[in-house]
Amino acid sequence: MIAGLGIDIIEVERVAEKISKENGFRELVFSENEISYCESRTNKFEHYAARFAAKEAFFKAIGTGWLKDTAFNEIEIIHNEYGKPGISFLGATKATTDAMGITNLLVSLTHIKTAASAVVIIEK
Repeated sequence: MIAGLGIDIIEVERVAEKISKENGFRELVFSENEISYCESRTNKFEHYAARFAAKEAFFKAIGTGWLKDTAFNEIEIIHNEYGKPGISFLGATKATTDAMGITNLLVSLTHIKTAASAVVIIEK
């Protein structure tokens, strides 16, 4: 049963500016695996922006916004062998989200040069 739906859109330049300032934003928001993936891409800031949008969409889908005992860099956007995106939780965030009874997460990402967007559907 669908328990939540979230959508987000963000300007790629906004994410690029935050990351370029080298103030720790990248490490605060993205997991090591996400950083490695994005840095390997030609248009890396589009990929960072899509992942940021997915994390925001997730928090909208749960209906509470950012939660205590969760961290952005512990919400990891992953891909299966065919490139289909998904979400994996790490650390304290995994314990918090496990308690929610989520049985499935559906994720869609899209990006162009100037903007990135994501949709997240939560099933329980």
